[in-house]
This record gives sequence, C-alpha cells and structure tokens, in this order.
Amino acid sequence: MKKNIPNILTSLNLLCGCVGIVSVFENWAFPAAYFIWLAGLFDFFDGFAARLLKVSSPIGKELDSLADMVSFGVLPAVVMYKLIGSSTTSEWLPFLAFAIAAFSALRLAIFNIDETQSDSFKGLPTPANALFISGIAMVNTSLAPWLFDTLSLVLITVTFSLLLVAPIRLFALKFKNFGWKENKIRFTFLLMGVLLIATMKIIAIPLIILLYIGLSLGVQSVSKKT
Repeated sequence: MKKNIPNILTSLNLLCGCVGIVSVFENWAFPAAYFIWLAGLFDFFDGFAARLLKVSSPIGKELDSLADMVSFGVLPAVVMYKLIGSSTTSEWLPFLAFAIAAFSALRLAIFNIDETQSDSFKGLPTPANALFISGIAMVNTSLAPWLFDTLSLVLITVTFSLLLVAPIRLFALKFKNFGWKENKIRFTFLLMGVLLIATMKIIAIPLIILLYIGLSLGVQSVSKKT
C-alpha cells in the first residue's frame, strides 16, 4: 500500500484536471481555478510523499507527467479558450489558446529526458503557467478591464506558451537544507509571495508568478556576470 500512496495522489491531481475541464464547459459556479490550485497541492504532495516514503519509481514519474498534462496543460488552455471567446466575435481566434496545451506537452516531454533540471528548471514549469492563467481568470474585470481585452489575452497566450520552452533557467523550490546562503533566493521569493497574498489576496497569484520569473532572470543575470 505504501508504494501506491504517491500514485494515488498523482491520480487525484489528474482527477482535478478532468473535473476542472468539465466545470469550464458546464459553466459551474465553482471556478475552474480552484481545481488547478487543488491539483497543484496534489502535485506537490505526490513528490513529497515519494521522497518521504522512498518509493520513487519510473512509472510514478510518467504518471506525474500525464496528470500534469491534463491539469496544467489542457485545463488552463480550456480556461484561456473561454476567456478569449468571451472577448471576441471571432470563431477561430479562441482556438489559439490550445497552444498552451501543445507547448505544455513539449515542456513535459523535454523535462522527462533532460537530467539537468533537478535543481532548477529550463523554461517555465507547467504548474506555474497554470497558476498564472488561473489567477488571471479570478481577477475581477472591473479592477483590470484591459487584462481581458482580446489583444491582452492573445499576448499572454503566446508569451507564456513560449516561456514554457524558453532556454531560461528558473530556480526550483526544492530545499536540500534550510541554510540562508544556499536558499536565499527561495526564502526571498516565499516571503515576498506571502506578503503579496496577505495584501492583495487572489489577485496576487499572477503577480507571484511574474515575481518568480523576474527573480529567476535576475539570478541568472548575476551568475553570468560572476
């Protein structure tokens, strides 16, 4: 039973993605963003459980990618499809949103064969991309009406699809120890993230992802100079 616990958690991640997709097309009052966030929790704890119980396996890694493809690839693409569809009269433009799913699949495939992404990521991780899109979907349109213009949504779709496979290094939130010197960027990010959520609530989610990207690019720039 112990060896199956991580896979059960991964399957719950997948289930959240499936139900979230249904919620978008059925126009449930329960936002699809909540399913992305819940899937993110299961995605975190399946890896945590595998390391804690020492039951990591190749099938677990493959199952994790398949679940992530649904919850953090297809589901955010469907969310963006609905957002673009609500902003335009074009019948075809909303289908651009599925570039998110296609680039997420490519991102996950690259991750599975790239052994250099244990301590950092190359390209934006699919959960971070999904969190950004889900955060946008939860923003009140009256607070940032420009964000829901067709042009803004298309630019977000294209930019973040490309970020998924961009050759940029982003730090991973994996602590091998809790020393400040080795983890100062992680502690800084977590502290700033908590402050943003405390002051801005849900609207802070896309800002936190932008902060994550910005800090990573800053660290990369400094490391190149040194």
